[in-house]
Amino acid sequence: MPERPYLLPVPRSLVFESGSHRLPDATTVSGSDPTALRRVLESVAGRAGVSAVAADPPARVDLRAANGLPPEGYRLRISSDRVEIEAGDAPGFLWAAGTLDQLLAQCGRELPRLRIEDWPDFPVRAYMLDISRDRVPTNATLRELVEMLGRLRINQLQLYTEHTFAYREHEIVWRDASPLTHDEVRSLDAHCAAHGIELVPNQNSFGHMERWLRHAPYAHLAELANGPQARSPACLAPGPESTAFARALYAELLPCFSSRTVNIGCDETVELGQGRSRAACERLGRERVYLDHLKELIAGLQEQGYTVQFWADMVARHPELIEKLPKERVIALAWGYEAPRDPAHVPAQVLERLESSGIDPESLLLGFDERVRSLAEAGLPYYVCPGTSSWNSLMGRWPNARANLLDAAEVGLARGARGYLITDWGDNGHLQPPCVSLPPIAYGAALAWCIESGRDVDLEGALGALLLDGEDAARAPTLLRLGALYADTGLEALNASPLSLGLLRPLDTSLACWGETSRERLETVVDVLEEVRAELTGSASSIGRELAQAAGLARHGAWRLAHSQLDTGPGRAELRADLEALIEEQAAVWALRSRPGGLTDSLARLRSRLADYE
Repeated sequence: MPERPYLLPVPRSLVFESGSHRLPDATTVSGSDPTALRRVLESVAGRAGVSAVAADPPARVDLRAANGLPPEGYRLRISSDRVEIEAGDAPGFLWAAGTLDQLLAQCGRELPRLRIEDWPDFPVRAYMLDISRDRVPTNATLRELVEMLGRLRINQLQLYTEHTFAYREHEIVWRDASPLTHDEVRSLDAHCAAHGIELVPNQNSFGHMERWLRHAPYAHLAELANGPQARSPACLAPGPESTAFARALYAELLPCFSSRTVNIGCDETVELGQGRSRAACERLGRERVYLDHLKELIAGLQEQGYTVQFWADMVARHPELIEKLPKERVIALAWGYEAPRDPAHVPAQVLERLESSGIDPESLLLGFDERVRSLAEAGLPYYVCPGTSSWNSLMGRWPNARANLLDAAEVGLARGARGYLITDWGDNGHLQPPCVSLPPIAYGAALAWCIESGRDVDLEGALGALLLDGEDAARAPTLLRLGALYADTGLEALNASPLSLGLLRPLDTSLACWGETSRERLETVVDVLEEVRAELTGSASSIGRELAQAAGLARHGAWRLAHSQLDTGPGRAELRADLEALIEEQAAVWALRSRPGGLTDSLARLRSRLADYE
């Protein structure tokens, strides 16, 4: 039995007492909550290696209802002769059973004597995974994700969708994407419910619609005939046609979910006012046109009894718009993905690039207090939405993620946020493997449950003990080490790692980063990556192969940084051979946990860089 077993999330009140409790060969379990009772019976039998038998109270393990606990709260006491669980509702029983399961997993039948009293800071603790930037997980991967989130007491899951649901009349949009089907969503919804998680439908329906608008049958809905920089248009033109189109999607999508909440997106409508809505925007103002269309989408869903979530970036900077939104059955999602920093320390050209993309640099860089102030003051319900910082990174940006997640929790708790949503995006081909998001997901879950006990959690130890199995239990230090390695380049960037920028940007273009690197710095980074790859050679686990591949892509990015920044590094023939091998392995590693749809598009980003070596 470990002297101090790990628990994640860390309970707000945990007192270890001297001695231990040994479960007998035939352990009786009693309880009125059937889900928690079944979970405890399975845990005792599977983890402790003893016979577990349902019985009437008093039993060796006793689950009983109690008054006076906050929602989702529970008490767990392990004394010399009994294990007692008290809770006031079904979620509380479920989380208590999960805590006992974590103890059994580490201690077996010899449990430490202790007392726990626990409940959450945020009533909604959510995770959102992007499944529209090429990578759609397999059903097995999604089910494993749900089980992990349940262990972390995440109680809401969203799968960010643009084109990856198999709408019956729209096959042209999803044909090559390996989308989720109606039956797959229904099955996943049931699996979520069994683990205390609400699966919330998420379908963007204003901006980020380029996967639809590139096809002729939908071109008439676009704000612009052609998007900026020869890309497909991304924004729907506000008006009755687009409203009817979105409502038709909802009518098919929403019945697959038991949730009465829906996320309609509506973020980053950068093209708004440049095309079909230009006259209306000139007459009424761009913000008013956006608001009127948003309200139409919200109203149609609220009439059906739904609570509507939407990304708050377009309204948060305009308090006059917030006042015109309904205050009931609506939730604004205030997102921000950077650790707080002084904008004065960011080069002017980077700030200008943000502004040209419709992003207010100050609200982005100053942290969540700036992003939520207008929402909180107006009394509009909202969630704080930090990120895993895994996208555009290859291996993660763990120091940035940690500070971003903590800032969101501190501000959200102080300013009355209704929920805490951890976002996990897949920009630029979703090249990063799923495992690099594990540390920020676990840390964010700990903060969302109880910021004071979770702030300084021993994440390395908890990951190895509770979330990584078999040979992967030793990978926690590697995950955190690789996640911090980008900072060793000496270069800084926003929303990306310099290693990812180096990999994906043409050699003859300037990178959106600043700072100063050196040959010695980059060689040190490469040495670490090669050491990790050597350690992982021959790994039989998916995570081992994923990390080895991510380290290989990052090494190639470091070599390209050496060329673009310092005019040094391996020769072009060597770089070409290395990238060709990486592309082949990326396809193989992708297939371990992701569907084939989207892989061609994702790999095209890597293949385009082969032209630099001709």
